[in-house]
Amino acid sequence: MPRKPFVPGAAVVVAAALAAGLTGCTGSSSPDSDAGDAKSGGAATSSPAAEPGRYQTLPEACGLPSRGVIRRMLPGDDQALSGTEAQKVYGGQADITYDTDRRVGCRWTRETTAGTRHLGLDIQRVVSYDSAVSDDDKAQATYDKKELAAQIPSGGAGSPSPAAPSPSASKSKEKGEGVVTNDATDKGVADKNATGKSSAGAKGKAPSGSPSQKSDPSADPSTDPSGSTAPRVLDDLADAAFLNDKLVTADSGVHRDVTVVFRTSNVIVKITYDQWSTDKTMLPDSQELQDKARSLATELSDSLSE
Repeated sequence: MPRKPFVPGAAVVVAAALAAGLTGCTGSSSPDSDAGDAKSGGAATSSPAAEPGRYQTLPEACGLPSRGVIRRMLPGDDQALSGTEAQKVYGGQADITYDTDRRVGCRWTRETTAGTRHLGLDIQRVVSYDSAVSDDDKAQATYDKKELAAQIPSGGAGSPSPAAPSPSASKSKEKGEGVVTNDATDKGVADKNATGKSSAGAKGKAPSGSPSQKSDPSADPSTDPSGSTAPRVLDDLADAAFLNDKLVTADSGVHRDVTVVFRTSNVIVKITYDQWSTDKTMLPDSQELQDKARSLATELSDSLSE
């Protein structure tokens, strides 16, 4: 077979193409290198991760309050308790949680002739998984939601918020409870406070021996002129705190629920303290319950800060 003629020009074209290809490969590596340098420099100059919270673990909830404070919050009408009974009442019942480094709680209860008192403690450690948001900021956002949900007045201690709906208009749909208020505005209760009689259909006077509520200013926190018992922000407790006070009337009796919530760094503590009475003429004292709840909150805040 005849051989194909050799064309020198073709070899030159192929060589030039190969050279161009090699040059292209060499040039394309430069942007990658520049990008790598830019990425490295960007990482070095980026903002540092937000600071973690002060608390990485949580204490055992039932053992955190002192025994003396628990005794004062659960009075027993001078009823003596055996060692076993005292341990059951004052030792508390721990909440069941799945991660004790993130949430713990405890509950105490004592029944007396004057009614039943319940004390609850819930401690939550907040962790932010956003590197741009600190644990403390995340905890503050969580706290703010709780304060908003409780409709705490924002106009200062005892000052109602103009935009907030009247709590006395709300109804409790659980367990057949009646009006849930911050101020004992239930018609029957209000009349009893003023006259010792009920204009809501009850007959006769209050049972003999029942304490008169005429001189009890704490029966209606919303009308307390000093604002000392009204739901309010607590400026002197931890990093942020608020107190709520609700009087609830039901067919079975009446109970007052006092709640104190405070934040210290990335931990949020909630204290719930209530007193139940089957005698609707004996309203639980707001000032007493609030003072004891705040005393416990102060002790817990100091203990967590140590």
